[in-house]
Amino acid sequence: MALSKQQIAQRIAQELQDKTYVNLGIGIPTLVANYIPQGIDVEFQSENGMLGMGPFPMEGEEDADLINAGKQTVTILKGGSLFDSALSFAMIRGQHVQLTVLGAMEVSQNGDIANWKIPGKMVKGMGGAMDLVASAENIIVAMMHTDKSGASKLLKNCSLPLTGVNCVKKVVSNLAVLEIKNNAFYLLERAPGVSVEEIKAATEGTLIIEGDIPEMKF
Repeated sequence: MALSKQQIAQRIAQELQDKTYVNLGIGIPTLVANYIPQGIDVEFQSENGMLGMGPFPMEGEEDADLINAGKQTVTILKGGSLFDSALSFAMIRGQHVQLTVLGAMEVSQNGDIANWKIPGKMVKGMGGAMDLVASAENIIVAMMHTDKSGASKLLKNCSLPLTGVNCVKKVVSNLAVLEIKNNAFYLLERAPGVSVEEIKAATEGTLIIEGDIPEMKF
């Protein structure tokens, strides 16, 4: 059974490392803040100017002055801080953010990512994604494995305008966890109830399968 958006975020949260700074992109990545594993201390940075971003507020506890880059209301943890975009992007470009979690329209087998523009369609713009993928040590993509028509979004080569080149390290989709290395997608885990054959059929890019592939655990 394919993962929900919340389960994708929950699985990505298992990749968080203690004492690191993490930027969460718009969409599925913002949900990661709700699933921080016990014993892990991370600082979430929002590119619109927040450090120490917490999980989404409970209904009725929203503060319209506290929003993330996607204009969703969020919380701020004790000791958190607010600042302008210039300082925010100084943090990003200065490589002070170790992990960035982004959504994507396409990812290629050599780690290219396209996530900001579909020619001929209205899109809000690239935002800070190009700075983020050029600066973070580690890039994890949260995405659907296929588009609405069933076509693969994990490709040999991206067809859409690129956001970054050879930068994505890992993909967590609704079907699988994949590591990108040696110009290929290496299958690490599969969603509960999803077969290796289903993942192969949904992946256009080169897919490497080594041994038995375990199901994800939550």
